[in-house]
Amino acid sequence: MPTQHAEAVDAGAILQALEQDGIAILPNFLSGERLGRMQAAFQLALDRLKVNTTPGFEKTDTHRDMIEDVLALEQGFVDAALHPLVQNTLRSYIGPEFQLVEAKGWLSHPTRRDFHGWHGDEWYDKTKVTDRIPREVKLAIYLTDVDSGQFEYVRGSHQQEAPRQYANTEVGTKVTGDVIRVLGPAGTACLFDTSGVHRQGVPILKRRHAVFLNYHESRLPLQPSDVKGNRYHPLILNAAFLGGLTQEDSRILGFGDTTNYRPGYIRPPMFPGLDAVYRRQLLLALQARELSVRIRLRLKRMLKV
Repeated sequence: MPTQHAEAVDAGAILQALEQDGIAILPNFLSGERLGRMQAAFQLALDRLKVNTTPGFEKTDTHRDMIEDVLALEQGFVDAALHPLVQNTLRSYIGPEFQLVEAKGWLSHPTRRDFHGWHGDEWYDKTKVTDRIPREVKLAIYLTDVDSGQFEYVRGSHQQEAPRQYANTEVGTKVTGDVIRVLGPAGTACLFDTSGVHRQGVPILKRRHAVFLNYHESRLPLQPSDVKGNRYHPLILNAAFLGGLTQEDSRILGFGDTTNYRPGYIRPPMFPGLDAVYRRQLLLALQARELSVRIRLRLKRMLKV
């Protein structure tokens, strides 16, 4: 498979590559102090599992840790999402109604298992949108150097058929095209049409930190599973990072858009039994701490300390 490293491209070439190949690589998209602050904030969120009062990452499978709302971590993530180059490209490629609908980060652990195989991202309701393949684009950003476990994309496979899962045997036979392998240092990014066939490559030889920012028209009907899971809920933002937004920035972030807002939605636990055990253990720990405080106070009174 041919390897494509990040090379310098101009704004016109980015849009042309996205139209022609389904993917455009943005070398050195982030660098310097801004990248360093984003890396530090991302790592801090990965230090602890998110439970009770502890912020942190979510564990969704054995090979990855997920940070649900990266826009709340550090200013740089918001700035990257609203970068003028990204806005101008997506305005031309998706259309003027595009929005940022999801902002997640992932730690991929070293493994030789092909756990995230070839696929196109399924998100819209295929029974209601039948006249076209809606355009959805993700901005992927590496926060670590990546020379294995890289993002892979079949050139020109976008907008060919409704997104679905693909067997490995289909790539190179039913799905033809060079496989672009996105390798590069921290700060490398790419824009890609999610209807194209893509995956995380294997083996993953060292931990990979990556952020995926997802853009599409928010008013298009979502597939039932995403509605049920409330996947494309309004973005979680940090007010400290929202100074100086333009009206267009606010629109892209979904200010005032209630299309996918579900009042009172509570996401069910992945493992209800484990959740019940944790609740009981937490209550016992809190009761033990309260009892310890009461005993200490009583001893102090008895000893007149």
